[in-house]
Amino acid sequence: MSQRRILVTSALPYANSPLHLGHMLEEIQTDIWCRFQRHRGNQCYYVCADDAHGTAIMLKAEEAGITAEEHIAKIQTLHERDFADFHISVDNYYSTHSEENREFSNSIYQSLLANGHITQKRITQAFDQEKGIFLADRFIKGTCPRCKTLDQYGDNCEVCGATYAPNDLIDAVSALSGSTPVQKESDHFFFDLPQFEQFLREWLASGRLQTEISNKLSEWVEEGLQAWDISRDAPYFGFEIPDQPGKYFYVWLDAPIGYMASFKNLLSNQQGADKELDADAVFDEFWRDGSDTELYHFIGKDIINFHGLFWPAMLKSAGYRLPTGVFAHGFVTVNGTKMSKSRGTFINAHSWTKHLPTEPLRYYYAAKLGSGVDDIDLNLEDFVARVNSDLVGKLVNIASRCSGFVHKLNGGSLGPTIWNQELWEKARVVGDRVAEHYENREFSRAVREIMTVADMVNEYIAAKEPWKLAKSDETRTEAIAVCSDGINLFRLLMIYLRPILPEMAEKCVAFLNDDLDWHSEPKPLFNHEISVFTPLMNRIEPKQVELMQEENRSTAGAPAAAPEAQATSKDTASDIIEFSDFAKIDLRVAKILEANHVEGADKLLQLTLDIGDKTINVFSGIKSHYQPEDLKGRLTVVVANLQPRKMKFGVSEGMVLCAGEGEQLWLLEVDSDAVPGMPIA
Repeated sequence: MSQRRILVTSALPYANSPLHLGHMLEEIQTDIWCRFQRHRGNQCYYVCADDAHGTAIMLKAEEAGITAEEHIAKIQTLHERDFADFHISVDNYYSTHSEENREFSNSIYQSLLANGHITQKRITQAFDQEKGIFLADRFIKGTCPRCKTLDQYGDNCEVCGATYAPNDLIDAVSALSGSTPVQKESDHFFFDLPQFEQFLREWLASGRLQTEISNKLSEWVEEGLQAWDISRDAPYFGFEIPDQPGKYFYVWLDAPIGYMASFKNLLSNQQGADKELDADAVFDEFWRDGSDTELYHFIGKDIINFHGLFWPAMLKSAGYRLPTGVFAHGFVTVNGTKMSKSRGTFINAHSWTKHLPTEPLRYYYAAKLGSGVDDIDLNLEDFVARVNSDLVGKLVNIASRCSGFVHKLNGGSLGPTIWNQELWEKARVVGDRVAEHYENREFSRAVREIMTVADMVNEYIAAKEPWKLAKSDETRTEAIAVCSDGINLFRLLMIYLRPILPEMAEKCVAFLNDDLDWHSEPKPLFNHEISVFTPLMNRIEPKQVELMQEENRSTAGAPAAAPEAQATSKDTASDIIEFSDFAKIDLRVAKILEANHVEGADKLLQLTLDIGDKTINVFSGIKSHYQPEDLKGRLTVVVANLQPRKMKFGVSEGMVLCAGEGEQLWLLEVDSDAVPGMPIA
């Protein structure tokens, strides 16, 4: 089989804060796939970088009293530390704030401009006169125009789910200065994405994206593509657009170009060590059309629009090759819910390393990762149980059980043959399926196959009881054979697991005196000397997890506010209310008589509620969580004395209560024997 030549990237972490376990899911997934490719003898480059531009970084540096360059350098050091701690085998970790990235961004922009794919138009934006800066939606706060909740962002309400324009906010203020924004015009540059509609239809049907991602992006195309604003006004930390003073590339233009810059930097560094290497030629082989190389992007599902629409269209216009594949993954939840600082489940990557080894997390993620975009739940109790059972109780147990007898009975040398040929053949054949699962990013299937073999090996050893066979001279040879089988099968399992457990694999290289090669079909080791066994992995204790959670809880008490979340000069409601305030709320049991979709509303359902003494109409933002037919007849809780609100769909006369936030939302329900209108005590 000929050697494949592969370039892999993972999404660029934003250079504004340390990494957390959500970031590490992507890096671990990417790393496992890259290690597998190298393990099979393919050439596989893996590059990444910090996404180092934007208003948020500029403001964060200003808040800290340092330059933006100093800020991003500090964060990059932290990110590189975390990559190393989690054994991420990136070949080059770079920064988008580099000369290579500036050159590529400028040249790609010039190509887009020359090809008629850049347009210019005047737009109106909110402007902070005190700070002298245009405000993105997230830098504007005010009162929600729908539910009247204070301190909401300029594009959506986190309480009722309403979406709106920043100028719809009541008492809108700049989150940076507290001043009232004014509307100001400015010339902006746009990438004319609608020109690429037919190309993008073909791209989305090419099979290079997961089906669910392709379907989602196709909806965008069907709804009508919009020109993409690629410019920002000064002050801005980034690259100034050529020949346009005071205008800067929007961070999302130069961020994916950072993949190219990081790879070019890697090749330039290699060329410095190898004068025969032509960095420009190799770069073109991976980024220009017509080559036999492969290019893959691993990303989170939250940035599919950039990588699935904007990026391929830019590459097409500028004359570069398209990705061979774009692979999106889901988010990380902890103990079944979104990561939460107050619960100690918003887990900083570095805090994990203070209390827990990182390879068990690599294994746990792998055991749950498939090729789709489903979210991955890190259940910490299950994590402890699974790691201790699979890695310590099953895998390491094989080596620790057998190695002592190999040394005691045969001087550390394995036997001259495989005693249980049937079991060896089963384990060998599994390797082909495991390799296929790795290739297809079905890591959980690979783990299941491997652990099934581990179970069979442990059952074989337990049935043969070599500790008893070793007591008699007549059965001594069989004891050596059984334990030699065990070591050879353990070696096979470690060959299969090496992409997931690289540190443990390196320990096994020393223990087995073998390179754990998987370039070709593994052969058993006969009459082969092994070293004295030393522990390969320790059990995880629940106390370690508790201490890690406690640290994350304690450090979440009062973090420095991000620029977009800084307090304004407006008074805000206190967290504490008097009982007399609470007593004013009329909470009642309500029966849902009717539930219907609201034409033209993405998130609303119209509910007709029986609250005892009358029937009221309520609009509720629960459409994404419930079907109308499932709600009819349910008993729930309603705020019955809320000031009626006139909406474009009608008048809403109350508010039903829900629990949760974001994607996790549940309508509050009461016992079926409750009566509509009954007060909530």
